[in-house]
Amino acid sequence: MSLESSTLARVKPSATMATDQKARELKAQGKNVISLGAGEPDFDTPDNIKEAAIKAIRDGKTKYTTVDGIPELKEAIVAKFARENGLTYKPSQVNVSPGGKPVIFNAMMATLNPGDEVVVPTPYWVSYPDMVLLAGGKPVFAPTTAENGFKLKAADLEAAISPRTRWLILNSPSNPSGAAYTKDELKALAEVLMRHPQVWVLTDDMYEHLMFDDAPFWTIAQVEPGLYDRTLTMNGVSKAYAMTGWRIGYAAGPEPLIKLMAKVMSQSTSNPSSISQYAAVEALNGPQDFIKPNARLFQERRDLVVSMLNQAKGLKCPTPEGAFYVYPSCEGLIGKTAPSGRVISSDQDFANELLEAEGVAVVFGEAFGLSPFFRISYATANSVLEDACGRIQRFCGSVK
Repeated sequence: MSLESSTLARVKPSATMATDQKARELKAQGKNVISLGAGEPDFDTPDNIKEAAIKAIRDGKTKYTTVDGIPELKEAIVAKFARENGLTYKPSQVNVSPGGKPVIFNAMMATLNPGDEVVVPTPYWVSYPDMVLLAGGKPVFAPTTAENGFKLKAADLEAAISPRTRWLILNSPSNPSGAAYTKDELKALAEVLMRHPQVWVLTDDMYEHLMFDDAPFWTIAQVEPGLYDRTLTMNGVSKAYAMTGWRIGYAAGPEPLIKLMAKVMSQSTSNPSSISQYAAVEALNGPQDFIKPNARLFQERRDLVVSMLNQAKGLKCPTPEGAFYVYPSCEGLIGKTAPSGRVISSDQDFANELLEAEGVAVVFGEAFGLSPFFRISYATANSVLEDACGRIQRFCGSVK
């Protein structure tokens, strides 16, 4: 008899975490490896945020808190949504979780019955479909293409919706593609959703502050107020404030949903770290002046990586509008022979051969539901990116 439950057996381990772990192991063995797998800013957490955490410790703010967030942080989140997104919420409509992943997981656990469907556009962040499966739901994949900028079209959303559809998960700017929806593109999707009142929207806005070329950021409940009562607007402090390890995600939405998510937390994680919550209050309420310069730095890195990858034989790299990922096609190398003598028959083969030959770790596209592509995180120094892209060019040039 297997130890693993039938529910867990339907789920794959996170490919992004696995890539990062493999790179760490090779580095520990003394190999010269550049890991472009993890989606983590290379900046340090700003000092004012660290000081707020230290003060919280010194002030004895080290006890259990309210399950889904301290009042001060909920107020800061309410103010953030009003200030930056034109969305009005009450503290009772806010959930704070130990990271962005638990926000999504708790929403799915709270609302899905066996067989309920969740529309997930491809390519998707690796965890979306597996969280749906863990909650007993069924992911339904809605395709996008590189030609349409990896953005879901209204007709494809319409085709994916059925009477069993409970949620649409929307991520903009996107992990893995960096695609960011314009106001008009969100309006077109909203028009479809307005015709299907049973469908709720979970909008993952984690990369909101990483928009490029001065493009404005829009979120769907802001574009279509008619969706406000069935939208969970999710965000967090990990990317914009370089706080990945602090584990604070948050969301706002209808009060009945927020109560259900708190019920899940009450019997699973309980509250997020008290210290991290006080740090997040300072992140949201404190100076925001470093955010735009950081985004400009990421835009420079994007331009460097896109330019170098498009000079590599067999690769085509679209220019993303946000986040810190590129999602190039390696279709031009499929069926060819790597320096090892093995044939590259998939994007996973491409990633494995690249790691073996040149010591560059990337995540293969099949993990994100769209092949033959691969994802690079360019959240690292320009010098590292130049070295890595040079190695990728060399590898592609050596493929026969």
